[in-house]
Amino acid sequence: MAGHFRTQAPAASLPGQAFGRYPQFSGIMKPSRFEGEVQNLEVDGTIPHSIDGTFYRVMPDPQMVPFIEGDPWFNGDGNISAFRIHNGRCHFKQRYVRTEKFVRERQAQRALLGRYRNKYTDLVEFHVRSTANTNIFYFNGRLLACKEDSPAYAMDPVTLETIGLEDFCGQMPSLTFTAHPKLDPVTGELHCFGYEARGDGTPDVCYWTVSPDGQVKNVSWLVAPAVAMIHDFAVTDHWILFPLNCLTCDVERLKAGGEHWQWDPELPFYLGVMPRYGGNNSNVKWFQGPTAFPGHTANAHETADGNIVFDLAMAKDNIFVWWPDRDGNAPDPKSGACRTEMSRYTIDPRSKDLELPTPAVLGPDDCEFPRIDDRVSSKPHTTIFYLAMDPALDTNYQAIGHLVAGFAPYNAIGQLDVVTGGLAKYFPGRTHFVQEPVFIPRSKDASEGDGYVMAMVNNLSTMTSELHIVDTNDFTKAQAIIYLPMNLRIGLHGNWVDSQDLGLSKD
Repeated sequence: MAGHFRTQAPAASLPGQAFGRYPQFSGIMKPSRFEGEVQNLEVDGTIPHSIDGTFYRVMPDPQMVPFIEGDPWFNGDGNISAFRIHNGRCHFKQRYVRTEKFVRERQAQRALLGRYRNKYTDLVEFHVRSTANTNIFYFNGRLLACKEDSPAYAMDPVTLETIGLEDFCGQMPSLTFTAHPKLDPVTGELHCFGYEARGDGTPDVCYWTVSPDGQVKNVSWLVAPAVAMIHDFAVTDHWILFPLNCLTCDVERLKAGGEHWQWDPELPFYLGVMPRYGGNNSNVKWFQGPTAFPGHTANAHETADGNIVFDLAMAKDNIFVWWPDRDGNAPDPKSGACRTEMSRYTIDPRSKDLELPTPAVLGPDDCEFPRIDDRVSSKPHTTIFYLAMDPALDTNYQAIGHLVAGFAPYNAIGQLDVVTGGLAKYFPGRTHFVQEPVFIPRSKDASEGDGYVMAMVNNLSTMTSELHIVDTNDFTKAQAIIYLPMNLRIGLHGNWVDSQDLGLSKD
C-alpha cells in the first residue's frame, strides 16, 4: 500500500453493519442493492405504442456500509436501471457498474473507498476511484456510466454488462470526463470535457469532441481562474460555455483528510466562453458575476445578431450545504437561501466588458434538473421541463420531509414555455417525490416539445417506485403509471434511447 492510505478499516466498515445508522441511507434513501429483472411491470393507464425504446437511469447505491461519517448520499456505487418499453409493455432490468471499486469491495466484503473524491482517505490505492453513479448516456452503441472525476465506464445497452473503462480507443486526452456530455443532433458529434483534467486540485480544463466514427478531435486545453466544480456545460453552433461553481478544491485540505469541495463566498461566478473548435487560453473569455451556484444547464443557442442565450438553473448561495465554507457556514435550506431559479443569460461573446449581465428569471418556481427536447440541442428552444418545489401544491411535507434527508423535496414537473411564459404542472400526489424528467418525441417528425415526459417517482405512502408518463398536450394527469414492486433509491440522471437508435427491432 502507498504510505498515505489507511492500513486497517474501522469497525463500522465490517460486514453486518447497518445502513440505518446514517440518515442519508434511511427511508426512501435506503440502498436498493438489487440486481435482476422483472418482466411485465404493472401498468395503470395505457402506454402509447409510439413509445418504443429504453429509459436508462442511474442511482448512487452503495453495496457496502461506508466507514466515513457524514459522507454525502451520492457517493454510492452506480446501479443502472433499464426500463424497456415495447408494444405497451414495460420490462425492468438493473445491474451495478463493475467499477474497480465495486469489484474490489465485493472481494474484500467491506468498504474500501473513503471520503467523496479524496483518495487520501481510502483503505487501498485505486487506479480509478470512479463510482460511475452520476449519468448514463448512450453513444455509438455503448452506454457510458459517467462520474466527473474519472473516465466513464462502458456498458452493453441490452445486457447491462460492464465492458470496461471508456478511453475512446486510447484517444482520451484528459484524466477526467464530464457527467454531462452533449450530443449534437445535426453532426452526431459528442462534445466532452474534463475539469481537474490533469489530476486532483489542478486548474486545467480539457475539451474535445468524438466523431460518429469514434475519432477524438478538436482537443483544447484551458487553465481555469479557480480550481472549481464545473458540473455541466453548454454548446452552441460556435461556442462552448463553462460555468464555474463557487465550490473549490485544495490539495492540502485533501491530504489532511478533508473534503474535496469547500464553498468560497469570495469567489465570483465565472462563465468561460470559448470557440467551439480550436479554443485555448488566448481566446477563452472568463465573464464574471456575483458569487452563485450554477446548477444544471437546459440549453444554449445563438441569436441572429451573434449573441449567446444561455438557460440554466441558478442559486445565489450554496445549495450543497454539506460542503460549507472554511468557517463552517452554510445556508439553512428552510430559509429560502437555497432557492434555484431557471435563469437566462444573454451574452455578447465579442464584448471586451467581462462583467456578466443580470440574468432574467424565466419562471416562478424553485426548480432544478431542466431538460429540453434534445432534437433542438444547441439551437433555439421554446420549452423547458424541470423539477419544481411548489409549496402551493397539496404535498404532505410533514409525512415525507424526514424521509428525503439530503435531497430537495421536488413535488412536481413544470412545462415552461420560455417564449410566452406559459406554465403547466404535473403533480403526481401528496406523498410523491419526483426525480429528473426526460422527454420522448411523439414521433421522429413531431414538432419541438410534442410528445411525452417520463419520470421516476417515489411513492412514500407505499415505499415503492413508479414510472410516470405524461402527455405534453395534457400535462395535468398521467397517461400511464408503471409500478415497480420495490423502492429504488433516489437517482441523479437518465436518458431515453429509441429502439431504432439502439438497433432493436420494433417487431
